[in-house]
Amino acid sequence: MRAMMLEKRGGPLRAVEIPRPQPGAGQVLVRVGACAVCRTDLHILDGELSRPKLPLVLGHEIVGRVAATGPGSARFQIGDRVGIPWLGWTCGGCRFCRSGRENLCELARFTGYNIDGGYAEYTVADERFCFAIPSLYTDVQAAPLLCAGLIGYRCLRKAGSGSPLGIFGFGGAADIVAQVALHEGRRVFAFTRPGDSATQQFARGLGAAWAGDTASLPPEPLEAAIIFAPVGALVPAALRATGRGGCVVCGGIHMSEIPAFSYDLLWQERTLCSVANLTRRDGEEFLALAPHVPVRTEVKPFPLAEANNALAQLRAGAFRGSAVLVME
Repeated sequence: MRAMMLEKRGGPLRAVEIPRPQPGAGQVLVRVGACAVCRTDLHILDGELSRPKLPLVLGHEIVGRVAATGPGSARFQIGDRVGIPWLGWTCGGCRFCRSGRENLCELARFTGYNIDGGYAEYTVADERFCFAIPSLYTDVQAAPLLCAGLIGYRCLRKAGSGSPLGIFGFGGAADIVAQVALHEGRRVFAFTRPGDSATQQFARGLGAAWAGDTASLPPEPLEAAIIFAPVGALVPAALRATGRGGCVVCGGIHMSEIPAFSYDLLWQERTLCSVANLTRRDGEEFLALAPHVPVRTEVKPFPLAEANNALAQLRAGAFRGSAVLVME
């Protein structure tokens, strides 16, 4: 099969032909239809997430069809369409797994990091960590739901029911979360890079009640905020915009250093927390909800062979929404 392989930190990915993987016990072989490109892929490529298996096939927002099943695999049938997310395996027995917090399992394995992912024509996955994909979506439209959607949904739930909700870094995940929040009747305030009037206009078009840059204060204090951009300086900015008793959620798996800030930004029972990974329950809840919103994804397709170009354009912020690799 064809794949784009990461062989060393810093890349670039190399186009290779490698043997098609075979599904083991409890696994499914998936013929990949589409795989979205995530900022986490850049963090892996750049060595900011420091323990990937190498060589590695990146990609953890995968949609495809089951092509074969391994011994004991009975959850899906050949031809079923499935999605494969970042969380690829957990131990099932630790205190986190037993208490519904499998996203914190210390032995967890992750798709496109410890396990070969979807920048390839085929991949294998533990069937327990795959999701059925709603029929409303094509493969390309569904792919961003598997990370931008799922992690965004977990951030939204961690943020509570606060309104107005501030979203810092209005990219692919923010676009999806804003749609869900608006569906729930919340007011959304969008914070973008300074001078990015086009994204501010896009946010208003989605229904945001206010849009401005990250250096601005909103017209009223936020009750909750979510930070998607991996920029540590946004933490004090979000706290400054958040009112008493508010919550600030950091949604990235990696963030640059957070600068020192005055305690009065955190005082008055403001809460600062992070979101790590996702649980299968998050996936089931979000994928059941998405068609009813209905969540729409903004995508820019690339052929598999252009994975390096897609990553470069993501790094440069050259498009809105999500890049998606499409298998010819």
